[in-house]
Amino acid sequence: MASPCEVHVGDADPAVAQRIVALAAAEAQRIEAKYSRYRRGNIVDTINTAGGRPVVVDDETARLLDYASRLYELSDGKFDATSGVLRRAWRFDGSDRVPTEEAVAALLPVVGWDKVSWRTPELRLAPGMEIDFGGIGKEYAVDSAAALVRPLSQRCLLNFGGDLLALGPQSGGAPWRVGVESVTEADAVARHIDLTVGALATSGDSRRFLLKDGKRYGHVLDPTTGWPVAGAPRSITVAAETCTLAGMLATLALLQGGAAEAFLTAQSVQFWSLR
Repeated sequence: MASPCEVHVGDADPAVAQRIVALAAAEAQRIEAKYSRYRRGNIVDTINTAGGRPVVVDDETARLLDYASRLYELSDGKFDATSGVLRRAWRFDGSDRVPTEEAVAALLPVVGWDKVSWRTPELRLAPGMEIDFGGIGKEYAVDSAAALVRPLSQRCLLNFGGDLLALGPQSGGAPWRVGVESVTEADAVARHIDLTVGALATSGDSRRFLLKDGKRYGHVLDPTTGWPVAGAPRSITVAAETCTLAGMLATLALLQGGAAEAFLTAQSVQFWSLR
């Protein structure tokens, strides 16, 4: 998941707690192995190296592709599972290495879900195109691991790189206290959120950005232009019933740029914005 993953367990026998952590870890590792774009030989690699040939996918992958297709429609093309190829030009490492307009423009012909042929269970990408589940994979892993853990205990909090799901309160009924990182001060907390049940997901540029000539370039890219979304909050945290839903809303909000808060208000969800 390219980030610290942890499970907090309260009010459980030590043996049960160990079982819970083992289940969550195994599920995170399974999803990482299956859907990471950095692994060779998995289904994503098979799709991305097919060279224009059709690929028949399993049921789980088909559900993720259906979800990606739906997000593309809901976002008017701004949430695009084929936009990962833009990382060939962009390296959000905190440096000042902003790509040239020509380098970004050269990648746009291989970006666009509308160029994909998808009809369950067969997927066909044009040569040079790629699928990237990075925008939904971590949140999906949280929800999937939580489903395995829930029968053993509901006194749990799963946290995969800042995407969290509480199955219930701590022992004694106390909420889990979650800190949201400051966007202006390193290793500082901007606010605390009490979470009893449900999910929180945060999207922002506090750790992934470029800075050149005083201008900050966040890592959320508009796939229609290949450039970072302008006017977006530095950080958006969204509460929802599932981590997948919370993550989807946080990302869609950032893709709205300056209208991020208005978008979330219209969805009638609880959120916290940092600019």
